[in-house]
Amino acid sequence: MHRTKVESSNIESVGFDRDAGILEVAYRSGKIYQYTDVKPDEYAALLAADSKGRYMQRHFVQGGREYTQVEEENADKAVD
Repeated sequence: MHRTKVESSNIESVGFDRDAGILEVAYRSGKIYQYTDVKPDEYAALLAADSKGRYMQRHFVQGGREYTQVEEENADKAVD
């Protein structure tokens, strides 16, 4: 999955597979997570959020969204 760099103090880049509904988030800590069953409007809201880290915390982490931690060597490293 192709990820795009974002302006955030916590998040380095994000990517979205529209067909599979998977959001991939690479944090500045080096950890990469994939969230499932993500709708295109949720991805758009993340990109538009003033604080992307806060958006992820409120809507994904606290929201109890399913996720998988991805090892860096298994993640797509293509980033704009």
